[in-house]
Amino acid sequence: MHNQTNRRNFLSALWTFVALNIAFADILGLYTTGVIPEVISGVIEGVTITENMMLVAAVFIQIPIAMIVAMQLMPQRLWRLVNTTAIVVTALFVIGGGSLKPHYIFFASCEILALIGIAWLVWRTPALGWTSSEQ
Repeated sequence: MHNQTNRRNFLSALWTFVALNIAFADILGLYTTGVIPEVISGVIEGVTITENMMLVAAVFIQIPIAMIVAMQLMPQRLWRLVNTTAIVVTALFVIGGGSLKPHYIFFASCEILALIGIAWLVWRTPALGWTSSEQ
């Protein structure tokens, strides 16, 4: 990754990967035996689903989606702060809001690895611009 455009695109791609994994973990979860009746009843794995809970989940899910676009628009000097915040919040959501079903553990592992990759990339990028050797 030798220039800022390539790094922006790669970071956006990693955030896309995280967002898609979050979505598909939930989609496949619907195919688990007994889940649809729980969804209809409004109590999933013992947790009562409320409109406020759904709003909070929507906000958490929106973070990696927003980061896809943000990586294309935000100035590089904000990369560390914004990405680190988004990584921590997203990781807490993935770990804290997940389940112990095998498919979810697989997706969550992929998401966490991608988040680690994002952190590694933004922290190895110079904070206030590129050095002449990286251009």
